[in-house]
Amino acid sequence: MASASGNSSGSTRLQNSGSEEDLQVLMDLRKRKRMQSNRESARRSRMRKQQHLDELMAQVAQLRKDNAQILSNINVTSQLYTNVDAENSVLRAQMAELTQRLQSLEEIANFINTGGSNGGFGETEEEAFQIQTNVAADSFMSPMNFQYVNQPIMAAADIFHY
Repeated sequence: MASASGNSSGSTRLQNSGSEEDLQVLMDLRKRKRMQSNRESARRSRMRKQQHLDELMAQVAQLRKDNAQILSNINVTSQLYTNVDAENSVLRAQMAELTQRLQSLEEIANFINTGGSNGGFGETEEEAFQIQTNVAADSFMSPMNFQYVNQPIMAAADIFHY
């Protein structure tokens, strides 16, 4: 019986060593598959990271381009504002001068009208007014006065303090 039990323990050892080897091979196979899977996962992760970085770099380039365009628009708008502001100052100065001229002409007309009932020339009041209007129109439209009408009025931007 000793031989039977010896044989059975020997075959158990063979089965155990065989199954241990199979188990070891199976574990190695699983380990290799897991390592391969991890490598693929890491590769995909690096690719996603690179793609994200490329997208961010493209976005930075686009934002810089947009920023430069906005700054250019601001500069153009500022220049246009400066030009319009200077033109506005000139127009205000012209308006002030024309207002002064109008007031002077009104004072002259009032002086002539209040100088007497006949304007001092022996005409009726209506005739005197007609003469005054004609004289004012003739003197205003006189070619001698046109040399001043077309002259630009120079004004500085800081002439008016608001």
